[in-house]
Amino acid sequence: QVQLMESGGDSVQAGGSLRLSCTASGYSYSRHCMAWFRQAPGKEREEVAAVDSDGVTIYVDSVKGRFTISKSSDKNTLYLQMNSLKPEDTALYYCAASHQYCQEGSGQGLYNYWGQGTQVTVSS
Repeated sequence: QVQLMESGGDSVQAGGSLRLSCTASGYSYSRHCMAWFRQAPGKEREEVAAVDSDGVTIYVDSVKGRFTISKSSDKNTLYLQMNSLKPEDTALYYCAASHQYCQEGSGQGLYNYWGQGTQVTVSS
């Protein structure tokens, strides 16, 4: 059974940094994609960043240059380093995993497994 568990969410001031982690258990596919999504109150869930088994990364335009997605060397932990945080980054952040390579613009439908989310709040 695949389980994803996020951690690292917190409340920070604008301009600050956070690192989110997602620990995966029971998930091992030679071809895969893992991603971070976020959902703010009253808004749709948005794909923030993704990385596939070949190391190819995808970012939404609003976080390019500020956020970095990466995986641990054992591939069991997914990270999202978030720098220069803005109030508009405030959201519940979810980890997701797929059996396929990442596809830009694919949305939630590509992903087979989801974590419960970790809250990020950025104050001005």
